[in-house]
Amino acid sequence: MYIGSTDSRGLMHCLWEIIDNSVDEALGGYGDRIDVVLHADGSVEVRDRARGIPVDIEPRTGLSGVEVVFTKLHAGGKFGGGSYAASGGLHGVGASVVNALSERLDVEVDRGGKTYAMSFHRGEPGTFDGDGPSSQFRPFEKSSELTVVRKAPRGVTGSRIRYWADRQIFTKDAAFDLGELEQRARQTAFLVPGLEIVIVDQRGEEPIETSYRFDGGISEFADFLAPDAPITDTWRLTGTGTFTETVPVLQPTGAMVPTEVERECEVDIALRWGTGYETVARSFVNIISTPKGGTHQQGFEQGLMKTIRGQIETNARKLKVGANEKIEKDDILAGLSTVLTVRLPEPQFEGQTKEILGTPAVRNIVASVVSKELAAKFASSKRDDKAQTALVLEKVVSEMKARISARTHKETQRRKNALESSSLPTKLADCRTNDVEQSELFIVEGDSALGTAKLARNSEYQALLPIRGKILNVQKASVSDMLSNAECAAIIQVIGAGSGRSFDLESARYGKIILMSDADVDGAHIRTLLLTLFFRYMRPLIEAGRVYAAVPPLHRVVVMNPGTKPNETVYTYSEQELHTLLAKLTKSGKRWQEPVQRYKGLGEMDADQLATTTMDRAGRTLRRVRVQHAEAASSVFELLMGSEVAPRRDFIVTSSERLDRERIDA
Repeated sequence: MYIGSTDSRGLMHCLWEIIDNSVDEALGGYGDRIDVVLHADGSVEVRDRARGIPVDIEPRTGLSGVEVVFTKLHAGGKFGGGSYAASGGLHGVGASVVNALSERLDVEVDRGGKTYAMSFHRGEPGTFDGDGPSSQFRPFEKSSELTVVRKAPRGVTGSRIRYWADRQIFTKDAAFDLGELEQRARQTAFLVPGLEIVIVDQRGEEPIETSYRFDGGISEFADFLAPDAPITDTWRLTGTGTFTETVPVLQPTGAMVPTEVERECEVDIALRWGTGYETVARSFVNIISTPKGGTHQQGFEQGLMKTIRGQIETNARKLKVGANEKIEKDDILAGLSTVLTVRLPEPQFEGQTKEILGTPAVRNIVASVVSKELAAKFASSKRDDKAQTALVLEKVVSEMKARISARTHKETQRRKNALESSSLPTKLADCRTNDVEQSELFIVEGDSALGTAKLARNSEYQALLPIRGKILNVQKASVSDMLSNAECAAIIQVIGAGSGRSFDLESARYGKIILMSDADVDGAHIRTLLLTLFFRYMRPLIEAGRVYAAVPPLHRVVVMNPGTKPNETVYTYSEQELHTLLAKLTKSGKRWQEPVQRYKGLGEMDADQLATTTMDRAGRTLRRVRVQHAEAASSVFELLMGSEVAPRRDFIVTSSERLDRERIDA
């Protein structure tokens, strides 16, 4: 119920609970650094420089503050309007739940010039004879004790928590994911400007240490997340609102009494529109990510829709919007990168995993802030604001018109019958079969290769589309430039499933798209440009595993056999493979024709050679293009193919040492 599952996801959630307690302190202005250490023995340690967990005796329970926090539900500083104005915790159950699910948990607190320590075994306080969870444990018999272990330097405060997850609870393969931890640390550093989070992984042979600190806040976060070039600056929308709610509050008698309290909700949003059509949205409540949204996300979309629709209605004549053309949510969200944060005491979540915010009053508060702030931006008399708001309205209207025209085109295509003439490009050499699963489209580099490929293909199920030279780099170009480019338009038209948001995988005319370019630097560049087109505008094809790269051979070795026995032809696909083959032939006393043929391009092969090595299903090799991590791939495409030159230059300079000169075809 509290951590979602007992696999790696649940294990990571326990770690988030401990880290978030330290982050809550930083949010309150206490402490500017958090260290997370993944130890080699499977334990994890979280250190902070905040105020330290209270060590005084809590009068209602007679226990120390440390023991109350780690053993009692609903007893954290976040509960009942206590220590925090806003926190990520839900009624203070995090630390106590992690303690209950740990085979051993050690906590040290620096306060008042002393270092206090306490240990727990599956939630029960006591003492261990040695280090690690396997050492002998003795529970306290009469009363538990928070011991002073040493002096702390004057003025130093903070907490250190180290725990070993209970392997009787968690699955055997449950492990801490360094990549996920780093991503969360980066995200938190964006959300809490000035906070440094250091991750140290000591599980390998060499320790890995990474540090994150960002002073630009969520504006910097929105720029980091955005996958495209901007058409607006990063706008900040901020505001507050109040509401009342009834919550149970712990009384001195120990009873929980429903009490009506007034809450304040702070709203802070960073957003920017870009040239692309992808929507990147992140929402947070007190720095806790809410990947499934909630009332704050609903309020944001409500305020955004109301304002943009109102602006377009006001400027309908100027924007050439007809009375029957209605703006939809996807038209507004296209190309929008946004980070939405709200802060409020004791937020209500749907479940302890905190993926959906449920506090109803937040919706109207966020909608009101967005409507007010955006309306002010559109009414601004500043030159930059006027230019940017005009671009936003033009983009939204163009997205609407593209959606409507795509739907109309699709309906028209459905009405076409087989007797009508095809509007496909004349240079397409189509196949005969109508079975999409069996059909293959080869995108071929150059007309010379096309001539050979026509003779080498099986025309029953293999179609050919030649492209001339290097196509447009769509990572830098706008949508209109891409559509007006003859090569890009031909590829989209031949595949027949549309592009961008209107792409329909079910409408694709071919089961496999195979990129067949020369085995040289130019061929690799052309393949990269084509993959950029597919990645940005036809990504479902890649996600479905339907995009491939052909693997043509580099060398043709004719092995000479003695007597009347026919010579044998062997193809190799790398320099290393060639040298291995020649060494093997020399060892066995066989000779080969000199010189060994080195293919510079597909056009050098005859039809039989191309069919045997690259196109015939019986003997060819294909490399499937996969997108395992879309965000990582997107950042690589932006680095290598985007409009920002400086990061690409830095990448080339810093990576030059790893270059293998033997792989350059020169």
